[in-house]
Amino acid sequence: MNTITVPASEEVLDEITEFIDGELANYDCPPNMQIQMAVEEVFVNIASYAYENGEGDAEITVNIINDPLTAEIIFRDSGVPFDPLAAADADISEEALEEREGGLGIHMIKSYKDQ
Repeated sequence: MNTITVPASEEVLDEITEFIDGELANYDCPPNMQIQMAVEEVFVNIASYAYENGEGDAEITVNIINDPLTAEIIFRDSGVPFDPLAAADADISEEALEEREGGLGIHMIKSYKDQ
């Protein structure tokens, strides 16, 4: 299990991606677009909404579990509490998608992860 702590700023997103890709590469897992998109969505939300004054840190931990090979990516911050699992499911009907821009990040993350 390896962890990095970074400022909660979108400017460090590449550093986070490189860290996670490096951890996965240690287990012969190539970069994965679904993981990268989910990581970006979670981290951008932390950077955008967690800290009212715009300053704070985020901790990202990658835990690789063998048998079966599983990657667990944990985000921690000390900002405003938010439980994405408690959020209502997004309306993904064609009409709703045409009427709004954005708002599908939690839906996307739930779709990409196993648990």
